[in-house]
Amino acid sequence: MKIGVDLDGVVFDTEKEFRVYSELYDMIDLKQNSKIDNKENNFKDRFNWTKEDTAGFLKKYHKQIILEANFMPGAKRVLKMLKEDGHTLILITARGGINKDMIKITEERLKQNDMDIFDKYYWATEDKVEACIKENIDIMIDDSIKKCKSIADAKIKTIYLQDAPSYDLAENEYVRVLYDWGEIYRYIKEIEKIENK
Repeated sequence: MKIGVDLDGVVFDTEKEFRVYSELYDMIDLKQNSKIDNKENNFKDRFNWTKEDTAGFLKKYHKQIILEANFMPGAKRVLKMLKEDGHTLILITARGGINKDMIKITEERLKQNDMDIFDKYYWATEDKVEACIKENIDIMIDDSIKKCKSIADAKIKTIYLQDAPSYDLAENEYVRVLYDWGEIYRYIKEIEKIENK
């Protein structure tokens, strides 16, 4: 199978790092309490910040977050197992869209951790549906409810990796809500069994 994999909140635990640093930035740097919706995945949608506030946050913390974020528990092991099982892994991420320097930093981190295992890379990709269709993706793994909905609407199987407060997403033929990489591996093996009957 061709498996599309998002990066932030899926391979790296960056979303939790963004949550921590955005809270601190709002309280300490901006000296305010401007949170409007804690369930939003993107920090820009959780706070009532101006463009200048957002730019200040990214300038101060973006690189630090990218360098500090740990791998999601089980991500390295399961991705390597999927690769060994013969699956094609395609990284499809928005990372690099805000700051192109993050691509090189990320490539180096993946290499240092023996995780340069992806067959193809889509950096700075906002339209993941287009990339999934172009690559004929069988399953896409993402942590954005909006991205998962749009990919599933295109009739592509999607795993919504829910690991932080967010809105509920109703499961259907094209969307499964899972909570860790162990569940992801089990689900992919179940699909393989069905397809190989």
